[in-house]
Amino acid sequence: SGTRKLSDHSYGRAIDVNPLFNPFVKRNKVEPENAEAYIDRDNIQAGMIQRDDCVVRAFKNRGWQWVGDWKYAKDYQHFYKY
Repeated sequence: SGTRKLSDHSYGRAIDVNPLFNPFVKRNKVEPENAEAYIDRDNIQAGMIQRDDCVVRAFKNRGWQWVGDWKYAKDYQHFYKY
């Protein structure tokens, strides 16, 4: 990320699942940039993580949090556990 600080990913406390189909979205920012087709979460496609699907349940049952639940930014790919 351009810093000297190690990320939560490097410590095994965060994981991203299929970033193209599950982008980070905040206001007009979408990452990765070519993931705009997957912003509309009602247009379900294979590989997209959805609230309460088997992927979200599997992580949450093991104590992880999903950033797709956040209110102002959505990082549909990102799970973390502290």
